[in-house]
Amino acid sequence: MQRNKTYRLPFLLLSLALIFCLALNASLGSVSIPLKDTLSALLGGPLEQESWRYIIWNYRLPKALTALMVGSGLSLSGLLMQTLFRNPLAGPFVLGISSGASLGAALLIMGASLLSGWFGTLLLTDVSVTIASSVGSLLVLLAVIAVAGRIKDTMALLIIGLMFGSITTAVVSVLSYFSEAEQLRQYIFWSYGSLGHLSWPQLALLGSVLTAGVLLSVLAIKPLNGLLLGEHYAKSMGISLKKSRFLIILATGLLAGSVTAFAGPVAFVGLAVPHLTRQIFDTTDHRVLLPAVLLYGAILLLLCDTLAQLPASAYVLPINAITSIIGAPVVIWLLLRKRKMIF
Repeated sequence: MQRNKTYRLPFLLLSLALIFCLALNASLGSVSIPLKDTLSALLGGPLEQESWRYIIWNYRLPKALTALMVGSGLSLSGLLMQTLFRNPLAGPFVLGISSGASLGAALLIMGASLLSGWFGTLLLTDVSVTIASSVGSLLVLLAVIAVAGRIKDTMALLIIGLMFGSITTAVVSVLSYFSEAEQLRQYIFWSYGSLGHLSWPQLALLGSVLTAGVLLSVLAIKPLNGLLLGEHYAKSMGISLKKSRFLIILATGLLAGSVTAFAGPVAFVGLAVPHLTRQIFDTTDHRVLLPAVLLYGAILLLLCDTLAQLPASAYVLPINAITSIIGAPVVIWLLLRKRKMIF
């Protein structure tokens, strides 16, 4: 109990930082809205201009909540994969789930050119791309789960996941080679990642799937802590490796697959945030790491999105570029400062 009490202050500070970053993100954009008016709009108070309320509630708040969910989901799925494979370079996409979502999007975007006239254009909408990405990630997830039930070696599962990713990437490359310039351009823009096009119903659906993934992750805390000390130790604790792998893979699939389907393949966050969390909290206990990575991931992506949307400008930079440019030096600095990697 005393060990958990020592983390109350960091979690309180992280929660306050998350609220501040959420309000800051919602206040910045092409239209300048003071932070106090943003808070007033979120709390239902009066505003100098009522048009600001519409902008905040219909554009900026959904975008900020998307960043929060995407950052949390990717960070948690990265933690699950790094622990399952005991590999610091493992991320949320090592099982090929993201590549499956990319394949689904590519088949729709670049395959739409094969359909003539208005019918192909009708199919190519944000909702249809999201559905295609979801189907692609789901099919790869089912394939990985089927394979996981037939093999006992966790490292072999990692290699098979990478092979799934290679196959889907190869198919996307073939589609890219034969596609027209406009379809290729649309797919490239999708691959940059985007946080600003989700409606409230889509946010509710994404939130529901992520909640299911988080709940499954909570159920896997004991197996995750056991796996840190090796599979033989986990077995001695009475942990079923087969059931644990299934639970962890399913949770990762829900988290990473839904995020990729709704926001595109957002890079770096899932790989880096677990390392940042371990360095700052100096623990490997998943009872602490799990909520910590959720908060850190949300804060990091909110900050990156704030920089990406170039305040007071109509331009929005690709979120993938910002996450890597800003985050990678931070991880390098932390590792050099600590001189060791906690794992």
